[in-house]
Amino acid sequence: MPDLPAPFTTPEWVRHAVFYQIFPDRFANGDASNDPENAQPWGSLPSFDNFTGGDLQGIIDHLGYLADLGITALYLNPIFQASSNHKYNTFDYMRIDPHFGDLATFHRLIAEAHARGIRVVLDGVFNHCGRGFFAFNDLLENGGHSPYRNWFYIDQFPIHPYDGDKPANYATWWDFRSLPKFNVAHPPVRRYLLGVARYWIEQGADGWRLDVPNEIADHDFWREFRGVVKAANPEAYIVGEIWNDATPWLDGTQFDAVMNYLFRDLCRDFFARDSFRADAFGAGIDHLLGLYPRPATEVQLNLLGSHDTVRFRTEASGDRSRSYLAVLFQMTFPGAPCVYYGDEVGMEGGPDPLCRGCFPWDKAEWDAELYEWTRRCIQLRHEHPALRTGEYRSLLARSTVNVYAYARWDASEQFVIALNNRDVTRTLDLPLAGTPLPDGGEMADLLSGESYPIRAGRVEHVRVPRRGAVVLHRLSAPH
Repeated sequence: MPDLPAPFTTPEWVRHAVFYQIFPDRFANGDASNDPENAQPWGSLPSFDNFTGGDLQGIIDHLGYLADLGITALYLNPIFQASSNHKYNTFDYMRIDPHFGDLATFHRLIAEAHARGIRVVLDGVFNHCGRGFFAFNDLLENGGHSPYRNWFYIDQFPIHPYDGDKPANYATWWDFRSLPKFNVAHPPVRRYLLGVARYWIEQGADGWRLDVPNEIADHDFWREFRGVVKAANPEAYIVGEIWNDATPWLDGTQFDAVMNYLFRDLCRDFFARDSFRADAFGAGIDHLLGLYPRPATEVQLNLLGSHDTVRFRTEASGDRSRSYLAVLFQMTFPGAPCVYYGDEVGMEGGPDPLCRGCFPWDKAEWDAELYEWTRRCIQLRHEHPALRTGEYRSLLARSTVNVYAYARWDASEQFVIALNNRDVTRTLDLPLAGTPLPDGGEMADLLSGESYPIRAGRVEHVRVPRRGAVVLHRLSAPH
């Protein structure tokens, strides 16, 4: 008989986590002594090349802020030595970038985050490196005589890493000469990268976010990667950056989850852009929930924006109410919600690099109402397990009124949530088919305090405010 595949297990803690993504150079400057000499004043317009002095100490200094918001996990963009502000052109995978701190700073971050119940997931760039990486540097010095010539895909010598008038003669990521592509099939490269993966988990990291893992076509590499990481920490989280259907990587042998850009796209188009109606949104959500095995769905990294996208508030043309609906949906949907730094205070920004601005620590610049709403929605998720690990069912996706309603439930409690994506208040009955909610009794709206009766398989006469929502709650009757 053929061997049965191993059960698909994913980290339990992720099911209950609320993530916060940080672009380190732009979050907070906690140690001015390690600033780049050309660091620009905090709040300067972000560009592809400028530095503003954010560092790991800045994150440590604001762990209290993050804990108060309700954050229980961090995803950090790359922190290893590199020449750019984004650090995706890694020079040394075994060294914290000196403008961010050092290994001792990293250990303090891990210790202080863990003391607050906050996990830390690192960004792993294993498809390519920077021109300053030791093996590529040796190639520049020794050409065809370099012992590292098989670490990369070299067409012919000499290679031209800087002269744009000549062909590069080596494989790169998306034709960026500064990002030579690793030959991951070469055993020494494989051993090196897997060693990096293991080392930082052993140093206390709680998982890896994998940059462009689809560019490494070898699924066996990712199976080895999972084996190495899970051996170091069985509860480490492995989440890949896949923008489309990630089914090939979510078979239980590679990643635990992916950055859920499919979720982000649906929320952008329905809430922010208002470019399609509730029926299309509901169909998209139902398709998404059926796409992956449940162990993966429950730990998907559900984002509304990232360092690679226009900020959600900007997509919504600055309309706070559109952000309200999206945040509530994000915090009541299966998977791990991820807040992109500053979105909770209303930061805006267009495409990269404008989406990578400095966090405004002057509260006078905050959208205080959006911050409190985000905090309240996160608290709601933490207080009710049914919103994290309960069942999910779409109940209503009516294009004529543009209301989408859904249920979440477990053995202890039931929720019916309705989102009104129009500027007109709606009063309507919400069907309960497929849920365990019996006739009789009432459901109370946790937002307004209003109560509504359950009759004939419906919650009756529910008033859903314009560009607003109801979060109807009912405890199970004791057995």
